[in-house]
Amino acid sequence: MQRNIIFIILVAIGLGVLFIQSCTQRDEENKIVPVPREKPADLGTISALPLTYTAPENNPVTEEKIELGRLLFYDPILSGNKDVSCASCHHPEFGYAESLELPIGVNGKGFGSARHFVQPNDIPFSKRNAPALVNTAFNGIDVNGDYKPEEAPMFWDSRVKSLEMQALQPIKQLEEMRGRNIGEHDVLQIVIKRLRAIPEYRQLFKAAFNEEESITETNLGKALASFQRSLVANNSRFDEFMRGNASALTQSEKNGMQLFMESGCARCHNGPMLSDFKPHVLGVADNEKLGIIDSGVNNSFAFRTPTLRNLRFSAPYMHSGKLKTLEQVLTFYEDLHGKPLPNTNIKKELLDTLAIQTRVAFKNIPRIVEFLNTLNDDKYDRKIPDAVPSGLSVGGNIK
Repeated sequence: MQRNIIFIILVAIGLGVLFIQSCTQRDEENKIVPVPREKPADLGTISALPLTYTAPENNPVTEEKIELGRLLFYDPILSGNKDVSCASCHHPEFGYAESLELPIGVNGKGFGSARHFVQPNDIPFSKRNAPALVNTAFNGIDVNGDYKPEEAPMFWDSRVKSLEMQALQPIKQLEEMRGRNIGEHDVLQIVIKRLRAIPEYRQLFKAAFNEEESITETNLGKALASFQRSLVANNSRFDEFMRGNASALTQSEKNGMQLFMESGCARCHNGPMLSDFKPHVLGVADNEKLGIIDSGVNNSFAFRTPTLRNLRFSAPYMHSGKLKTLEQVLTFYEDLHGKPLPNTNIKKELLDTLAIQTRVAFKNIPRIVEFLNTLNDDKYDRKIPDAVPSGLSVGGNIK
């Protein structure tokens, strides 16, 4: 009997030692350390936008710059053939985005879905869907609300930083604003010469910058950036809810937000802009109208995460504009786990890890869409000037 008791005690001690050993491991110095438990999956965080935006130190906000930038934004004098303005593809009616899959810039006529190329035509479509300009003041903002406007990533491939740099790029692009009659390296100098020949612009630039020669490429970028930075919509019902108004969202919308988080969407669509501003490979189909393969950032087929704010105004979606509704976007993510990729140039093993981890159930799509619609805020600046100093058609050839 005593032997049996001793045997049972020894067995129990042995099992206890094995249990302890199973929960520990030896490091390189042969010390016993606890095995860390697996952490819960990081689903990301989302938050309200700041109530005010920050401008670069070398381009402080003034009303004179904003209003000068507004006139320049709508003036076709900035385009090679004087037929396209920034507003041709970034109109307030579409959240300063575009309703077409791919924008029509040079040699285009008409507005919204009625815009078309004038025939004969040898100008290609713009390469990618026009990103919305509303809230670009906050581009690059992280989950802690920190950002540097002079380092803000711009375009689908983040090829330039800051609104000041971004504002000048479309003027130099063949299909967007330049056209075939002026070379890329000459167009900005020609545009500056045109502006200097207009007395009203000379007066407006002088008032905005107070320099001996105020009309320069740098100040052109600063004025356009100042206007674009002022296009803020930071008081959606989502923002109100995140700032403490529990009644700003319905219960169904709150459920949609929970499903959005649980699906893993906020791993990339996080922070106040619901974007990590990083490139990811998703396998979205190219647009056949482009006629070429769009290989994205550094030929990796990655594209920067877009904001989810004001989606109501900026359809269609993705860099190629191939997804027309939010339901189609969410179904795309559901299909990543069973169907072939829409883009045949990308193998599934090249897909971004975070995209693979995103699990959107078809039954949850309506609720998630309800939540996404709480991110809309239509109280952004829509003022269109009655005339522009060049005397050309406001907005370009859009009528």
